[in-house]
Amino acid sequence: MNKGLLLTALFFIFTLSGCASTENVQTATPAAEPETERVSAADYERAEQMLSWNLSGKVHGQRVSPQWIDSDTFWYRVRTPEGALYKITDAASRTTVRAFDHERLAAAIQEYTGTEQSAVNLPLQNLSFSNDLDTIRFTHSGNIVACSIESYTCEEESAAPEEPSNSVLSPDGTKAVYIKDYNLWVKDLITGEETQLTTDGVQHYGYGINNQGWNRSDTPIVKWSPDSDKLATYRLDERGVEMMTLWRTQVGRPEADIWPYALPGDSIVPMLERVVLDVEEAGFTKLDTPPSHQRTSNCCGLVRNGEWGDNEWSGDGSKLAFVSTSRDYKEVTLYLADAFTGEVRQVYHERDDIFFESNLSSRGVPNWRVLHNSNEFIWFTRKDNWGHLYLHDLETGNLKNRITEGEWNVMDIVRVDEVNRQIWFTAVGVEGASDPYHEKLMRANFDGSGLIMLTQEDFHHDVDLSPDANYIVSTHSDFETPQVSVLRNEDGEILMTLEEADATELYATGWQAPQSFVTKGRDGETDIHGIMFLPSNFDPDKKYPIVNSIYPGPQTGSIGGRGFSTSRRGQAHALAELGFVVVQVDAMGTPFRSREFHTAYYGDMSDNGLPDQIAAMEQLAERHDFIDIERAGMYGHSGGGFATASALFQYPDFFKAGVSSAGNHDNRGYTYYWGEKYQGLLEETGDGEDSYTNQANHLKAENLEGKLLISYGTMDTNVHPSMTLLVVNELIRHNKNFELIVMPNRGHGFGNEPYHLRRTWDFFVRHLKGAEPPEGYRIMR
Repeated sequence: MNKGLLLTALFFIFTLSGCASTENVQTATPAAEPETERVSAADYERAEQMLSWNLSGKVHGQRVSPQWIDSDTFWYRVRTPEGALYKITDAASRTTVRAFDHERLAAAIQEYTGTEQSAVNLPLQNLSFSNDLDTIRFTHSGNIVACSIESYTCEEESAAPEEPSNSVLSPDGTKAVYIKDYNLWVKDLITGEETQLTTDGVQHYGYGINNQGWNRSDTPIVKWSPDSDKLATYRLDERGVEMMTLWRTQVGRPEADIWPYALPGDSIVPMLERVVLDVEEAGFTKLDTPPSHQRTSNCCGLVRNGEWGDNEWSGDGSKLAFVSTSRDYKEVTLYLADAFTGEVRQVYHERDDIFFESNLSSRGVPNWRVLHNSNEFIWFTRKDNWGHLYLHDLETGNLKNRITEGEWNVMDIVRVDEVNRQIWFTAVGVEGASDPYHEKLMRANFDGSGLIMLTQEDFHHDVDLSPDANYIVSTHSDFETPQVSVLRNEDGEILMTLEEADATELYATGWQAPQSFVTKGRDGETDIHGIMFLPSNFDPDKKYPIVNSIYPGPQTGSIGGRGFSTSRRGQAHALAELGFVVVQVDAMGTPFRSREFHTAYYGDMSDNGLPDQIAAMEQLAERHDFIDIERAGMYGHSGGGFATASALFQYPDFFKAGVSSAGNHDNRGYTYYWGEKYQGLLEETGDGEDSYTNQANHLKAENLEGKLLISYGTMDTNVHPSMTLLVVNELIRHNKNFELIVMPNRGHGFGNEPYHLRRTWDFFVRHLKGAEPPEGYRIMR
């Protein structure tokens, strides 16, 4: 065959072959796949309206915080739909009236200042009333202004005292103490005179220094005596403590932030050398006691209500009682010091083999009080598994009698009356409460008799007492019921309603309160309490992914406050709006229940209550057909970030997606303050492991199967980035897919930044809903 015929034949064959193959491909082409569901911008807009800053101010009259003028009279400020109003209540006559004519006062202030004033937004900073209620005083532009509320005229009365920045004011308001060049100085606010109280303070060995590694402040840590003449404080010895370093991003070279930060197992840690300073006489007394560990007898930090916690002066300022806590939080000792000689006497010692708590609330005021007049002291302990109060002899330390008992917990000592030998306190878990986390106000005699519940309604209560305790102002609410504030007599009987919260504006947004629930824990017996958030357009016939918003124990729990609130941790309301069932669960290992419950996973913080979280989610799915338990996720910040990564690594078959931000993923690299309390002292266990190996997330990272978004702030001085980078490194080493957000120059609080929130929403929309988020959506704040 010649070449031309051959080419013609081949062309014919290839043409037939091409036609045949084309026909075969066309018959084998499947139907087009349906388009991926897309969550709309309108859905995101609806979710955005549920963010805390958009709901702020939409509930009016939520709380009455009384400012007592005398034993029968108080004023308070209340927010109304029109603005802020000031009211005065006469408890004796059961009457509440406006404190003044707001319009006339606005006109008087306007005349004084020469600037326009609003009657419902009055500039009344540091407001006070005269005893006869005829005059009010407030500060404005550095001056104390007095306004007659009879003639409605205002005049400058005097220059307001100029307090040094980062100072602590004395009880009588005439002095302020501050730090300068590692030493303490005091300023007389009347004369303006400044006096140096200490002279030998140097870097890493200064007075009143507030550096706890994870938390730093330029405000000194001190405890003023009641007469404003003396200061209890310490010299902080940080010499030799290892440094922490972070790098601040900027043009050119990054800037280093370097400071002492002790870690579990460190041989050298900060120590406190206790001193008393006599401000009037410029005296200096070193207390005759060994250096104390940088500890308070409950978690966390040294400061309580702006003062050095675990320190208490006698009324005349001659004696200082203090509690010293061991490095491992197991040993606590009450001492009594002579403020003039420095002599120290040990009064009482107690050991808890797990960890001691003097108040179950994080950063609550330790629940011990010294009664110098009767030579006794009141002590809080959980030695019978529940937090209760006991009366001891101050001379011998011996127990005199119990004050409270039962399967419930004292929360806060509110008032102690030494004359009538009575004590007021809040408590949780008392008989008759449907929720064991609801706080009630109670009163008892020192001998344990006369126990009475002063707020009996089945709600959570916030309380204030009048100066003589003849009246109680309380505000009660729960997750679903807005606040009601009432005035009560000394025995808790309601005398009058002060304010009822108006949530009309809130409900108009479509906001819905979370639903409370109770399930069983990992043991199938213990009650576990939680709340569930549903979208405002909830359809019970649909299936929704379930997302757990977690903040684990042992410091606190996921839920937080039990009162009515427009927002919850992790912006849970907003996430639910995108088509999720969001839950928050207070699992084993969280406080406010029994000691056994609280310490459930001591020594293995990677537990994080996760078995109880899973059990609760599974039981909810059994109750509600609308929950798709096969699409379960989790998210959290800080301890919640630690728990979220731990959940995906330990339970990869259950959790399909998680967002872990600012997590303390290995507490060998977190502050010793935390780990040595809840994990224990770091000890070698052999084979290259130690007592903290079991809690390290990076050692479990190879188990990741689901979708993980992890984030950190480069200037997080609390939970530093190295812990997250350990996890990142192991995920890379094990060839795991994950997403990472680095927040440059952010500290610990970046979790609520709009960008991070939007990325969290996008992540769950994609990986739990199987949908696509709107393109280019921007959350505004």
